[in-house]
Amino acid sequence: MPKPIVAIVSNIYGDATDQDRPVDFTISLRRDSLVRRFLKPQITFYSDIHAPFKPLPLSQAYALLEWGMNWCIAAHDFSRLIVHAAVLVKNNQAIIFPASPGSGKSTLTAYLSLNGWTLYSDEMAIIDLENQKVSPLYRPVCLKNDSISIIKTLHPEAQMTPVCKDTQKGDVSHLKGIDWLSYTKLEPADIVGIVFPKYKKETDLAIYTCNQLQAFEAMSTHAFNYTVLGQDAFGVVGKLTQKASLFEVEYNSLPELAEFLAEDVIR
Repeated sequence: MPKPIVAIVSNIYGDATDQDRPVDFTISLRRDSLVRRFLKPQITFYSDIHAPFKPLPLSQAYALLEWGMNWCIAAHDFSRLIVHAAVLVKNNQAIIFPASPGSGKSTLTAYLSLNGWTLYSDEMAIIDLENQKVSPLYRPVCLKNDSISIIKTLHPEAQMTPVCKDTQKGDVSHLKGIDWLSYTKLEPADIVGIVFPKYKKETDLAIYTCNQLQAFEAMSTHAFNYTVLGQDAFGVVGKLTQKASLFEVEYNSLPELAEFLAEDVIR
């Protein structure tokens, strides 16, 4: 792994000192081309001997590492339902936020994690098939474009990586939303709310109640392994949409939305 990336990895994951946990994947970043070492250097992500992505510019190496780790989980974990969603917890109760790109999900995730909520995940809700509880994932929040300056302005003390410029997702920076010691104390949490967020500039907070069918369809669409799990996934999504509060929200003010979530979704 290139030395500049080692420093960034150490900044985000350096406090993870538990060496006894099992290793699920062997991953690496490599500069394969000797010519490319000097002329427009590139980096490739490997999981064992497999390279699932095209090489990217060396300047985007850390972003590639994070995306590669996401791929490892989404492409190989079929023992649990994996939903493309953020997960935030308060009072041992979880809200999951399934959302499409451009919804402001990660900005909301970063804001909540810096304002009294516990970050379980920015990217994936990992849900047990038996008890429907969601597990924590020790990963940073991926901020993009304007979200980077928004969070830096609101929380200049936030621990963030240098910005990766001009990636396929625009400018990207990763925020450390929880420390390792706090993470090791977390337990799977009950999901009490499923909220579909949509950021809209210059709009008042608008809250809509979703019916179970709408939420079921959206959850199924956002699940990475729904078709693989089949009947098991159908059962999990059905139970979650029956017992959780279901909302679609349009927002501009992060504090206003946070207040609604704490008072009307958390029980």
